[in-house]
Amino acid sequence: MRNLDGAHMRLARPTRDMDAAVRFWVDGLGMTLQGRKLEDGAPYAELAFVGWPEAAWHLEIVKDAVVSPNPTEEDLLVLYLAGPIDEALIGRIKAAGGAAVEARNPYWNEHGVTVEDPDGYRLVLSTRDWS
Repeated sequence: MRNLDGAHMRLARPTRDMDAAVRFWVDGLGMTLQGRKLEDGAPYAELAFVGWPEAAWHLEIVKDAVVSPNPTEEDLLVLYLAGPIDEALIGRIKAAGGAAVEARNPYWNEHGVTVEDPDGYRLVLSTRDWS
């Protein structure tokens, strides 16, 4: 079997409003817009890629004519920040269209802050570290 330690991961999510989604991830969370394009004639109308240049993953945001966001309270993207959550970060996320919410699982309320993006998907900023 091939060693997958260095593999890059792409997470994809649909959006109703590409500008609002990009604003949330870039202005709110501080990610980099790595690319954005329109796809005329494709089933999806617009794509954007956001992330941190040094990360081994990125988020693909898709505005699609057919697929619409349908998040649940357990559709979580968890970022392990290994320390306290900066209130200025939460303020930027809220200003960029995010909303602080109670987590369905109380574990995340104890160990971080949960926010919803403009499409209702949840992001947990965890005070824990991955190890």
